[in-house]
Amino acid sequence: MEFFKSDKIHDFMGKSKIFLAISIFMVLGSYLLLFTKGLHYGIDFAGGTIVQVKYDHKAPINQIRESLSKNQQFINAAVTEFGSPNEVIIRIPTSTTAVGNDIGDAVRGLLKESGKFEVRRVDMVGPKVGNELREKGLMAMGLSILAILIYVAFRFEWRFAVASIFALIHDVSIALGAIALFQVDVNLDILAALLTILGYSLNDTIIVFDRIREGIHESKAYDLFTIINDSVTKTLSRTTLTSLTTFFVVLTLFLFGGEIIYGFSFTMLVGVVVGTYSSIFVASPFLKWLGFSVEDFKAKLAQKEKLRIEKEKMRAQYEGGTL
Repeated sequence: MEFFKSDKIHDFMGKSKIFLAISIFMVLGSYLLLFTKGLHYGIDFAGGTIVQVKYDHKAPINQIRESLSKNQQFINAAVTEFGSPNEVIIRIPTSTTAVGNDIGDAVRGLLKESGKFEVRRVDMVGPKVGNELREKGLMAMGLSILAILIYVAFRFEWRFAVASIFALIHDVSIALGAIALFQVDVNLDILAALLTILGYSLNDTIIVFDRIREGIHESKAYDLFTIINDSVTKTLSRTTLTSLTTFFVVLTLFLFGGEIIYGFSFTMLVGVVVGTYSSIFVASPFLKWLGFSVEDFKAKLAQKEKLRIEKEKMRAQYEGGTL
């Protein structure tokens, strides 16, 4: 399926400075949000207790807060609506040792006068476990980026690897900025979404880089921006189709998936859009800014081809008994 005419070459790189300015603005804005508003860590990373309560009627939030305040261990509890007016989430920080394993029974006792309800789940994570999860999550993301750097450098060339890492940092930074802006709870599902964004963005970038490498090999031109424009144009229909398909699936999860996967779907929505944008307008121009030379790359390809032919010739001589 072709969304764009392949015979018309779009001048993406002619507007690369404009897109660079947009990217710098979004990334710096994201870091500003991270430093000012910060990330709101959820129970998985900050530690604490979550109690989900469902009523047969609209949850009386003010009455719930008043009832919980009568018990010392619930004084700092936060009560918020969860998905529907009938359900609430009670978040209790475990800064003290007052929270016990029978927290569900304690909630039932305190809220027995607020109406008919059921405690649907109780999740508890200690501060030490939360810190370990946060550290291991950051380690997983760091190792992922390192592995991507090694893979792309081995498959292409070091400038391709650095350009792809710049694009990935760009995508994750903007996604974190959006999370900070809307104060989405950062839990393990957000971490999973960020790691998924890394894979999704890298996949798009690798496809574009593959086409650029083929373009360098096939084209007689030596201007990198000309080759990039041609290569990106040829992958544009595929990129658009893949991105739209993923976007609509994630949008469905965001709209109808409920509060449980809200953080994951929101992060993925941002990641799909930004990842598609960066594979075209961020990763490719960085090759030029990093000093990539089409002439040198063609010379390396020619040298590799020469060595391959010589090896095949030597192998043929050996098998023929003439070596």
